[in-house]
Amino acid sequence: MTQSSKTVLSLDSEAVFSLKDGINFKKSPDDGKCYIIYKENGELKACKNQCKHQGGLFIKDIEDLDGRTVQCTKHYWKLNVSTMQYVNPPDSFTQDELDVVMTDEGGLQLVEVIVWDPWLADPQDPQELQEGEVTVTYLTHACMELQLGGKKMIFDPWLTGPAFARGWWLLHEPPADSMERLCMADLIYISHMHSDHLSYPTLKSLSATRPDVPIYVGDTSRPVFWMLEKRQVQLTNINVVPFGIWQNIDEHLRFMILKDEVHPELDTCIIVEYKGHMILNTVDCTRPNYGRLPHNVDLMMSDFAGGASGFPMTFSGGKYTESWKADFIKNERKKLMNYKAQLVKSLQPKIYCPFAGYFVEAHPSDRYIKETNTKNKAEELNALIKKSAPGITTWTPKPGAVLDLALALMSPSRKAITDPPSGTNIYKDSWDFDLYVDELNRAITAEIFKHKSWIQFYYIWAGFKNYNLVVRVIETDEDFIPIDNGYNYLVDFMDLSFPTQRPTREHPYEEIKNRIGVMRHVVKNGLLWDDLYIGFQNRLSREPDVYHHRFWNHFQTELPVAGPDWDLFLQQVSSYQRSAEPQGIQTESVSASTLS
Repeated sequence: MTQSSKTVLSLDSEAVFSLKDGINFKKSPDDGKCYIIYKENGELKACKNQCKHQGGLFIKDIEDLDGRTVQCTKHYWKLNVSTMQYVNPPDSFTQDELDVVMTDEGGLQLVEVIVWDPWLADPQDPQELQEGEVTVTYLTHACMELQLGGKKMIFDPWLTGPAFARGWWLLHEPPADSMERLCMADLIYISHMHSDHLSYPTLKSLSATRPDVPIYVGDTSRPVFWMLEKRQVQLTNINVVPFGIWQNIDEHLRFMILKDEVHPELDTCIIVEYKGHMILNTVDCTRPNYGRLPHNVDLMMSDFAGGASGFPMTFSGGKYTESWKADFIKNERKKLMNYKAQLVKSLQPKIYCPFAGYFVEAHPSDRYIKETNTKNKAEELNALIKKSAPGITTWTPKPGAVLDLALALMSPSRKAITDPPSGTNIYKDSWDFDLYVDELNRAITAEIFKHKSWIQFYYIWAGFKNYNLVVRVIETDEDFIPIDNGYNYLVDFMDLSFPTQRPTREHPYEEIKNRIGVMRHVVKNGLLWDDLYIGFQNRLSREPDVYHHRFWNHFQTELPVAGPDWDLFLQQVSSYQRSAEPQGIQTESVSASTLS
């Protein structure tokens, strides 16, 4: 792919001479962006002042005695600028460096290598649109229906059931005909495998009516549909497409999927073009396409709400008081709001719509999370955008509302958005809790959990080891109170052993309390731990208070695609272990009904 370079900061010889040994923060007078220059023995290194994790700004690390590290203001990650390695959390990312070019006059230039923008391949001039030719209908959360001439395209259909086990539920009531719309789609784009975008309850209903509907996903390192066979959903027309290449649907319609720099194994976003008019949907991407996105698109959509993480609501001990959590969440939401507003202002779309954030922790057992996990409001973000970029039209969507792109582009004053009919139920007021919670809790009495050796079998299958971390896992009831006859065990990931007491060596330690139904469902089916962590189904404490990126990244994204072979496990138990192994809990006494 063609590359180009861009000078992002220039310093004259006097400014270069004034650079002190160690860390220097320098701001560009052209665009106000800040950069970090590290000087040691006359050698210079440089990078953007932007954390690779979630895009936060770095400041001086007050705990740094060597003058080599900076700390992110967002999640407190620490970067050693002398090596460009993140030191907290350990074993995570490497920071991207900028080229330092010295000039003949003794000045310097910081140069960024830029990958060529792939959407510029085969450019199309915008053609005039007729009223009703391109419409965008909001259904719920991240699900939009696009009418593009004679084709209908749907994004991320989550129309029924919960996401992340039983932690997330739809905030907005989808229009009554949403499933019919889905079944009539000409193509469906699913951005990534998180269950608020890849909804198996929704896809199961779809497959019963139209299993051959064309579905498009990006070629991520972990397949989006890695659970398809286990979920017993019969979809027969899944298309995995390469990143940055136009996919032509007809003479007027094409789309391109782009990957996220921070989570390339997971997140993607999409550009849809019809008759030269572009619609950009960045979905949940943290830094899509290395931060390079098209400007002046006709419509841009993105997430906005925040709150899609167990941190810090599910943490306890140390600094994690209720007041600390409240302050942290308030500040995080404000940072996210400002970041989204700045991003929209910089890209200058003609129309902007915040979506992919309309979920609620509706189950009664998650009342604490619902009250604590405050989220940004779309109206507030749009008001901030209108203040800083008044030329951008904003849209706060309601289920069933329709944007007519032709009318919106003709004149902002024209009625381009059709609201739902009067009396439409905007917010959901009932959910099928029992149906889905009972399904999860059926795992509690599975045969495998009658034998304590499932623990060793499961973690050997998971394949994470050679890391100095000891974790205690505790099965609990709905209120995170340990169950008397539930499993409570240690895993030492240094050598993947299962000690009865914590090792005597120095080691970091985490305690994870999991609701028994969800944990056993995750274990039995070989699922990623997002159901536990993002779904708010666990409570955590750690000593010291350090985020272990390698551990969580493995269990959230890198578990084997093929699930544990529990049939083999039961055969082994029957043949070699049943008579000799210590008795585990009698799972028959832990009934699913008492835990729902």
